[in-house]
Amino acid sequence: MRVLIVNTSEKTGGAAVASLRLMDALNNNGVKVKMLVKDKETARITVARLPRSPLLLWHFLWERWCIFWHLHFSRRHLFEIDIANTGSDITSLPEFKEADVIHLAWINQGMLSLRSIGRIIASGKPVVWTMHDAWPATGLCHYARGCPAFRTGCHRCRLLPGGGSDHDLSRRIFLRKQKLYARSSIHFVACSQWLGEQARQSALLRGMDVSVIPNPIDTRVFCRKDKRQARHALGLPEDRRLILFVSQRVTDERKGMAYFVDALHRLVADHPDMKDDTGVVILGGQAEKLSAQLPLAAYPLGYVSDEHQIVRVYNAADLFVLPSLEDNLPNTIMEAMACGVPCAGFRVGGIPEEIDHRTNGYVADYKDVADLARGIHWILREADYEALSQAAVSKVTVSYAQRSVAMKYIDVYNRVMVQKNYHI
Repeated sequence: MRVLIVNTSEKTGGAAVASLRLMDALNNNGVKVKMLVKDKETARITVARLPRSPLLLWHFLWERWCIFWHLHFSRRHLFEIDIANTGSDITSLPEFKEADVIHLAWINQGMLSLRSIGRIIASGKPVVWTMHDAWPATGLCHYARGCPAFRTGCHRCRLLPGGGSDHDLSRRIFLRKQKLYARSSIHFVACSQWLGEQARQSALLRGMDVSVIPNPIDTRVFCRKDKRQARHALGLPEDRRLILFVSQRVTDERKGMAYFVDALHRLVADHPDMKDDTGVVILGGQAEKLSAQLPLAAYPLGYVSDEHQIVRVYNAADLFVLPSLEDNLPNTIMEAMACGVPCAGFRVGGIPEEIDHRTNGYVADYKDVADLARGIHWILREADYEALSQAAVSKVTVSYAQRSVAMKYIDVYNRVMVQKNYHI
């Protein structure tokens, strides 16, 4: 069986990381997989890039310009919306022609247009689409943030100026997707039970096949290592408890930086002694902006792309906190747990599926800063830390190991090939 995974980027972003890991997991379990990307960042021979062309940049810029215009030239929601009005046709590429299954992942920001997806469907090849966020099930947005409109038909979009209208851009793109899906037999895969439930509630995906399969992780890479050595290599103090915050861009509102800051202020107010023996490690772009707001010693590491260095960062930490306001199945929580680091986050999205409350971490009530502060204190000062650490590793080994996830995807591939009467 030959599978082509299509994703905008090779390494940047959670979906890219998850797609690379899935490719490796499948290749290690007898499936021949290649990945097709717009933004290629390594020399891996199993990853192909779109043919070089000035159009690649144009596709990205034209879509952003159209969105910018619809936002009345405001940048506020510029990257929360995708309309897929332009993108590449991949059906003539050799990687596409040789594949038995086309596996779409995160294909936004000029990678594929809705017309491009229509051509993939028209080719007759079986299509699997992993939802790394809600965009395939909504008109415009990647995260609905409580908006129920996608359940009946997007309109009056909260992201558009004035709250949109009955026939706004979200409605028009929703109807285009509805027409596209109506002539397809795409098998959708959600990475979490939470996103799977949202997908099944979407008017776009009504009657479509939706499975839930988590992202995989290589536990040979992400694993427990000596904490003292990790801190020494990173230049971090060995005499403090270290709380870790990770985000590709730490100022991303959805990742809950403001709630993290407030929780730490509450923590220090309730337990002033922690100011002397606790610090915060910040991994991600614009880390310095967060450092200045914290009541604890801060150690900004900036953006790090080297996987082995990232593993060192996790192993240097005592606790990982991710207070996302909405999230699918964060790779970062999975990575931290694989390294034996207990995690804390809000009860939202797929986070409670990863963190088992008071077993391998702490799940705080949504947006409850006081509860998040209690959870941080409980993990660092009250709980049986070694038991939490061992339970975190065990959860990842059982639920997210490569072979387990690969077998579930292979089952999906076999089913879609049978449904399409497609023969290798």
